[in-house]
Amino acid sequence: MTASLSDRLERLKDYLPPRIEPELSGRLTRMVGLTLECVGCPMVVGDRCLIQGQGAGNVEAEVVGFEDDRVYLMPLTAIEGLRPGARVVPMSAASRVPVGPELLGRVVNGTGDPLDGKGPLKAQAQVSLGGDIINPLNRAPVRQSMDVGIRAINSLLTVGQGQRLGLFAGSGVGKSMLLGMMTRFTDADITVVGLIGERGREVKEFIEDILGDEGLARSVVVASPADDSPLMRLRAAMLTTRIAEYYRDQGKRVLLLMDSLTRYAQAQREIALAVGEPPATKGYPPSVFAKLPQLVERTGNGEPGGGSITAFYTVLTEGDDQQDPIADAARAILDGHIVLSRRLAEEGHYPAIDVEASVSRVMPQVTEDQHFARAQRFKQVYSRYQQARDLISVGAYVQGSDPETDFAIARIDDMRQFLRQGLKESSALAASIDQLMQVLPANGSATSRAPGAGE
Repeated sequence: MTASLSDRLERLKDYLPPRIEPELSGRLTRMVGLTLECVGCPMVVGDRCLIQGQGAGNVEAEVVGFEDDRVYLMPLTAIEGLRPGARVVPMSAASRVPVGPELLGRVVNGTGDPLDGKGPLKAQAQVSLGGDIINPLNRAPVRQSMDVGIRAINSLLTVGQGQRLGLFAGSGVGKSMLLGMMTRFTDADITVVGLIGERGREVKEFIEDILGDEGLARSVVVASPADDSPLMRLRAAMLTTRIAEYYRDQGKRVLLLMDSLTRYAQAQREIALAVGEPPATKGYPPSVFAKLPQLVERTGNGEPGGGSITAFYTVLTEGDDQQDPIADAARAILDGHIVLSRRLAEEGHYPAIDVEASVSRVMPQVTEDQHFARAQRFKQVYSRYQQARDLISVGAYVQGSDPETDFAIARIDDMRQFLRQGLKESSALAASIDQLMQVLPANGSATSRAPGAGE
């Protein structure tokens, strides 16, 4: 009897439903500004969850901090339909993002969802948002140059594969136009563009007018406009970097363009202040200055024989103040900076690159000695003219007073023409160097008039 019952129970076990795991959930207890507080739901920082509002008003959020048994959440989407005691449910596998060749030519938001209306994104792989940290001793050194298609940068501020540069400028001096030119003209295998915190109108204009079909075909664009939540803007910057890391791991030469690093810092400031972190320099909490190198250091070269990420980060200098806290911090952690001048932009000089204030820290390692010496000479002559510009303008300078100034006056028109470049004009690296050699004679004589660029 006992054996028979045991056999029957064993046979019936296959008909039992699978074991149901209990679903953990918490409840919403407080909402102040963009900060949400939840209790009863064990989650770790970085986890995502779904807050169930009334009707279809569900809100996605991410854990940004905690205190005792309270968990601080920051919404990823607009807050609608929430009420006290709303149910908070953890989301599984929410920290993974899509990557793969299917992303080329697509525009996605900070969570990897498509924005371009081209249908669902069938990515080849899913990876975690946080990339692996590369031992600095295992990175390949920066030894090869990269062509970005901009004559002034190729010749005077030569960029190396794996270098990280800042594009420092105020508003309205041509940052986005310069990024679009580099996207179309570069010889990199793949371009990854992050539009972080920009106006929504500029996102569409950048993709259609500046980037164009040719540039978009070998690019991935991650867009998070200014009306997105600060957490979405933060994730968009991280996703941009993660996509670039994926292609680097595939052995590709990647050009990463992020506009802008300042908006990324401002998004982190909003989050940090909302959860109670005390402000420091000009209202920026300490976590902002810790986040910047964590993001930037993920780019650069991979291991020897692998791919590379050459990164350009735009830095918005408020009021053209080069000593802005974010600008100062970015300058210290980047491998060079390119400054755009409002004065040059107002004169109709594009791209408005201030070659005196700009520097590429790896240029000596990626250029030949003759090229580097001629670039230094160009800067010296250009600077000498700028020093005497006011005297020359009012007619107070007497020709023959200083041979160096006389030489600068004789060459300045050719030098200015050399630094200008049309929006649809591409200048390859080799051609840029050749034009530099022509525009400035090797002997430095004021009487030696070599034809300059555009003559």
